[in-house]
Amino acid sequence: MEGLEGFTDADVRATLVRTLRLLAVLTVLGMGFVWWKLGWQSAVFLLEGAAISGSGLWEWMRLMSAVMARMDSGAKARPMGMVLTGFFLRLGLAIAVLYVSLKFLNGSVIALAVGLGLGIASLTFEAIRMARAWTV
Repeated sequence: MEGLEGFTDADVRATLVRTLRLLAVLTVLGMGFVWWKLGWQSAVFLLEGAAISGSGLWEWMRLMSAVMARMDSGAKARPMGMVLTGFFLRLGLAIAVLYVSLKFLNGSVIALAVGLGLGIASLTFEAIRMARAWTV
């Protein structure tokens, strides 16, 4: 890849898939450590945070794909209403899951925050990897 000019929709999708794969690996490793140190409730919190983060990345990819398809001339695009409905339903479900787990599980909220941050960390790592590939 020579630069951002050659960055296609397929490249975006491949990048996000690699990010989700890295997120899954970090989650499994983190869950083992958290379970050992803080118990199963905190490990569930970490998994929950990572799942919410990963689903957010996935929905972001779907939303951006729909927007890009609309911007491309002649491309068949999904109806935006369905994509936005899925986006907001996922957001509402994430809030409900967070509320229920915080109410009934007695785990570490820090583990939940770390799980949510794993998506950002994975995406940052992938962005640095791509920037390095462009400059080297």
